[in-house]
Amino acid sequence: MSKIEARLAELGLTLPQAAAPVAAYVPVVEAAGLAHVSGQLPFVEGQLVTGRLGEDVTLEQGNEAAQACGLMILAQLKAALGSLDRIERIVKLGGFVNSTGAFTDQPKVINGASELMVAVFGDAGKHARSAVGVPVLPLGAAAEVDAIVAVRPA
Repeated sequence: MSKIEARLAELGLTLPQAAAPVAAYVPVVEAAGLAHVSGQLPFVEGQLVTGRLGEDVTLEQGNEAAQACGLMILAQLKAALGSLDRIERIVKLGGFVNSTGAFTDQPKVINGASELMVAVFGDAGKHARSAVGVPVLPLGAAAEVDAIVAVRPA
């Protein structure tokens, strides 16, 4: 078990199975010491978390959905890199929240993914970030998060 997987276990978290792409893209591209992770959707116990913040999804549920996106990012990185111990630093997260025009707590939603990265990687998990509201996401997902991650050579 890798150091990072041991940390996840300490936190009581389990990586999901890395999801297959739903269109014409790859989940992770590694180039010039960076892994670019495509937008990941929130799966909890194998089920996609759907709905809109400010309508039928609570702030707490949205935060949990963003954490699930973060776990899927880590699952994709493990599948692509072979080991999460190759991760040197989380550089940037991009967060998208399926929300009504009146909902303005997108940063609090995406904190679910950001706080996960800090809990798992410590200071190396602190990152730059965006958190934006959108009227719809693929498959009706409540949130989507992508990432740029600095990685050590294999």
